[in-house]
Amino acid sequence: MTIYSAIAARLGTTKFLVDGAAVVATSLLLAVSAKIAVPFYPVPVTMQTFVVIGLGLALGPARGLAAVALYLAQGAAGFPVFAGTPEKGIGLAYMMGPTGGYLLGYVPAVLLAGWLAVLGWDRNPFSAMAAALVAGAVIYVPGLLWLGAVLGFDKPILQFGLYPFILGDIVKAMLAALVFPLGWKTLEAWSNR
Repeated sequence: MTIYSAIAARLGTTKFLVDGAAVVATSLLLAVSAKIAVPFYPVPVTMQTFVVIGLGLALGPARGLAAVALYLAQGAAGFPVFAGTPEKGIGLAYMMGPTGGYLLGYVPAVLLAGWLAVLGWDRNPFSAMAAALVAGAVIYVPGLLWLGAVLGFDKPILQFGLYPFILGDIVKAMLAALVFPLGWKTLEAWSNR
């Protein structure tokens, strides 16, 4: 059970419109998170990957995937939902650029985070952090492969697309370790009223 399904059960609703509204709202949250850059060393960090992983942990694999797919469709259609848009291009042209593989990596990451949430990994700080780290690492696989294909594998791909982001991902995983177990405790307190 995920936080979303627990809340829906508490409210006595699992209606299609409520799920649809949650998917649309969270896809918009993902778009907003792409525009939030937190000053960090060695590079600024967007909250986008935190939200992708959070969607999986909160909504589960199916609704999380639907939200990410809607977000990617919005971007492909030319809406400026990605980090750096519209300045760095929009639509499919942007998605075919150096960050396209990372965007593609959101799909397995949200599915994995959602699956781990269903298994209960989002309920305690240590497993929530592990879930966030593992799901975050999944984003790098297509991201680095795509980056290498675009820039050339003779370039220092790991220095461009991995090393600068590791510390930020660890901090975001620590944030997940705080947020999701706290969400469950809050939900349990609410349910015991």
